[in-house]
Amino acid sequence: MKNILIFGAGRSSVFLLTYLAERASKYHWHIKVVDAEESELARSLKLAFAILNVRDEFARDQEVREADLVISMLPARFHKLVMQSCLKYSKSLFTASYESKEIQQVEDEVKSKGLLFLNECGLDPGLDHMSAMRVINQIKQEGHQLEAFESFTGGLVAPESDDNPWHYKFSWNPRNVVLAGQGGPAKFIQKGKVKYIPYNRLFRRTELINIDDYGWFEGYANRDSLSYIDKYGLQEVPTVFRGTLRRPGFCKAWNVFVQLGATSDDHYIDNVEDMTYREFINSFLYYHPATVDLKLYHSMQIPMDSEIIPKLEWLGIFDNRKIGLKRATPAQVMEKLLSEKWQLMPEDKDMIVMWHKFEYLDRDTKDKVEKNSSLVVIGESGEKTAMAKTVGLPLAVAAKLFLTDKLNHRGIYIPTHPDIYEPILDELESFGIKFTETEKKLVGQEDTF
Repeated sequence: MKNILIFGAGRSSVFLLTYLAERASKYHWHIKVVDAEESELARSLKLAFAILNVRDEFARDQEVREADLVISMLPARFHKLVMQSCLKYSKSLFTASYESKEIQQVEDEVKSKGLLFLNECGLDPGLDHMSAMRVINQIKQEGHQLEAFESFTGGLVAPESDDNPWHYKFSWNPRNVVLAGQGGPAKFIQKGKVKYIPYNRLFRRTELINIDDYGWFEGYANRDSLSYIDKYGLQEVPTVFRGTLRRPGFCKAWNVFVQLGATSDDHYIDNVEDMTYREFINSFLYYHPATVDLKLYHSMQIPMDSEIIPKLEWLGIFDNRKIGLKRATPAQVMEKLLSEKWQLMPEDKDMIVMWHKFEYLDRDTKDKVEKNSSLVVIGESGEKTAMAKTVGLPLAVAAKLFLTDKLNHRGIYIPTHPDIYEPILDELESFGIKFTETEKKLVGQEDTF
């Protein structure tokens, strides 16, 4: 009997817990879930469950010491606490979150204790690594010269549930969406030169992408594409760019809030408790007796026939409705409003879209070739989302491989090694998570960034 301990039973854990529960009898696993709140999901799957505050070191240690594998589905800021207990009792740890500096700093201890800390094994990060590395390694093994790599991922609303002018609903943390792009300029490499896009220009420099059967998307740059050069072994590749997908028109409209200052999270608003959303917007505008909406359109040079206007008005930013927060930054005000307007309802379906572009010189013909790899996953409902599926299942499959002695790495890893990503990608195809690849010759085309 092997014991699996899972921290966190939130929205992203439904497919992870279900996958492991359905295989527990076959592989003789005992699964225990701990969370700060009661979990109907864990109870319905007949999993052992306990309410636990992860900050409670004694309670956390008591659970970890009995485990053969620990999986953390908690917010990333709590992984450090789980890690401390795992190191204390020599337990391997899997997460779907970015590999933090705190985790990197304990690599020697992880290796010396014969443990595996596998991070970034979800969607993005996760499936992006695995699917990109499969193609990159194939191109290299065939002797071709890789010249450009681009990668975009988006968590969106499925076409059948798309009923608002933004063509967007939340399927993950709203705060991350509001703060997207902050914390420094976007960095990438183009034709061998490092490029920067400051936050105030981020949502104006976008790329249009077409995916068969699903239409057009627009992509804006992620904050740091340069770190993937070493992760993917792309040191000699002149162009490396990663970004986030939205539907066309989203970025231009969102840029209004960026330019206004309404996404700032570095200061609190005075008297926000007494403000309406209309007064909130007006607080960023110059004084003039004109109406707030006209002042905004004039200051942002938005024509009255612009497609941006229906988006802004639909959000209710000009409503005389109380914000209802006692203390808040501008970003927190926006988060509250958007959480209401972009809410994924129980009957709604979300959609995950991932798209990679690889450009290479053919070894034999010297032709320039573009290869595209794309993934579209549609959710089942507002609970069984595509986001939860693509975050939870890669981690669940990795856990199975580890517990059945088919994942023998020790140390700190992300899933960029073939013996990690190949079996995961192969099994995910049976769940409808399958990439489609196309290829074409390029003639006289250049990068457009």
